[in-house]
Amino acid sequence: MMFRVRSPGRVDRRDIPATRMQWRRLLAYLRNYRLRLLLALIGLVFASALSLVFPAVIQRVIDSVFEEADGALLDAITLALLAVFVFRSLASFLQNYHLNYVGERIVVDMRCELYAHLQTLSIRYYADRRVGELISRISSDVTVVRTVLTGSVSTFLQQSLTLLGSIVIMLYLNWRLTMFIIALMPIIVGVAFALGGAIRRTSTRVQDEIAGATVVAEEVFQNIREVKSFVREGYEIGRYNQAIDIAFRAAVKLLTVRSIFGPIIGFFAFAGLALILWFGGHEVLDGRLSPGELISFLIYGMTVAASSAGVISVYSQFQEALGATKRVFEILDTEPDVRDAPGALRVAAVDGAISLRNLSFGYDDEQDVLRQIDLEIAAGEIIALVGPSGAGKTTLFNLIPRFYDPDSGGILIDGRDIRDIRQSSLRQHIGIVPQETLLFGGSVRENILYGKLDADEAEMTAAARSANAHDFIMELTKGYDTVVGERGIKLSGGQRQRVAIARALLKNPSILLLDEATSSLDNESELLVQEALGRLMRNRTTIIIAHRLSTVRIADRIVVLDKGRIVELGRHDELMARRGLYAKLYEMQFRADDLVLASQHDL
Repeated sequence: MMFRVRSPGRVDRRDIPATRMQWRRLLAYLRNYRLRLLLALIGLVFASALSLVFPAVIQRVIDSVFEEADGALLDAITLALLAVFVFRSLASFLQNYHLNYVGERIVVDMRCELYAHLQTLSIRYYADRRVGELISRISSDVTVVRTVLTGSVSTFLQQSLTLLGSIVIMLYLNWRLTMFIIALMPIIVGVAFALGGAIRRTSTRVQDEIAGATVVAEEVFQNIREVKSFVREGYEIGRYNQAIDIAFRAAVKLLTVRSIFGPIIGFFAFAGLALILWFGGHEVLDGRLSPGELISFLIYGMTVAASSAGVISVYSQFQEALGATKRVFEILDTEPDVRDAPGALRVAAVDGAISLRNLSFGYDDEQDVLRQIDLEIAAGEIIALVGPSGAGKTTLFNLIPRFYDPDSGGILIDGRDIRDIRQSSLRQHIGIVPQETLLFGGSVRENILYGKLDADEAEMTAAARSANAHDFIMELTKGYDTVVGERGIKLSGGQRQRVAIARALLKNPSILLLDEATSSLDNESELLVQEALGRLMRNRTTIIIAHRLSTVRIADRIVVLDKGRIVELGRHDELMARRGLYAKLYEMQFRADDLVLASQHDL
């Protein structure tokens, strides 16, 4: 059946059985390394062929040297045999080096492809999955695939060549005894195939359970502060131990099947040798086989048994690998639900006017989070979003940079539907400062430069100064080169926010999405952050999820959301005069701020 390779790991899968498709996709990763594979194959063929010389030499020694008592011939044969072993060692080096090189390259290629593909998937994909599971697939599963594509394939080819070569030589020596041996082989092969399916299914489960344990550990490491603050170390140890125990029980089942597999195959192999000795002995007694040929035949028979066992063992490894490859290809086969339209445009600059037209969206089919949102936002306007929890404020944030696509309606920027703009181009003009500021674990410099990778030192420090971050950065141990730790744990909340603001300033977006949250900061940090935010919002279209009264009051308009709909729209004084939902929210959420501001004014 013909197929067309689309890219490493991707083939035309129409009408191809699942297992065959997996193998074709796996073998596609080898195509870029044909020369090295050819060299490895040459080494493999020579090593396999030279390994068949030894039994023939033993036959010659027994039938000629010992019968004729020729010491010189024995010396010559021994030297020749040593030369054969030298060449076999060189051939084995050629094979092993190039195959292992290809194996390491395949690991790199597959991991890079997986990682690149994961970058194309939308936020929805990550919302439905745990990070630990993805890490498991990109690490341990790929390692399993590498082992099969190089080590196991090499063993399979070598054992197959040795098996075929041995059978050809045995046919030459005594076809009757050879056919007797070949008649025994279907029994061994049948047992191998019967147990292979069980090994594949159990191996897949082991990989899944190991991934589950990895997820537990990854979650705890990410939330270690919460674990310790709630004194849940013992609970988390128990949870991890439970996950590991489940993986252990699955591994024991796999071990059981493997343990059954080996002895059964071994029994048939050694039973075959016993039958060879019995049948061959009668051949010697009947004068159809010499003693040397019988010894040679037994060695070749052991070689056939070992090679058959090797081939069958590799088959069981292949079955195990199919589980890992299935998990890898599940990711590669996942298509992003947010995709660039054919002919999507790159936009060099935007003014920042935003139009929401009859916008509706739901994370699932059961309930809409946003319903028929219509809103016109002028370029440079500041819009504050307020509303009770679950009203749809964060969801609206996620739709503007196209983290999700609306179920109906659309979003226009400067009159152009954002679905007609490339995602990378659209997001280049949008800056986001989230409520929970998360930094990368590298240095302060790396975190700020994330907003503009090619910015020079002057641009970076200017952004930091505007974000009120430069002074505290210079007080750190290594200044801008200070490592902030996992998720920025070494910095305070206000410091993390100012670094995030500096990053957004360096990006210099036309549209700013700001989930403003300073309630957890001390007064000094809050003042510095508010000043930095004021500079960040200057001359930019800004949409803010408002948490403080000061933010609401600087907004040109306030959008009040409730149950996914816009229920009120206007300035603070106008909405207070209506005595609607905004007035109720003010009493619950903003009045305390108002009293604080009034007391500060009196002082």
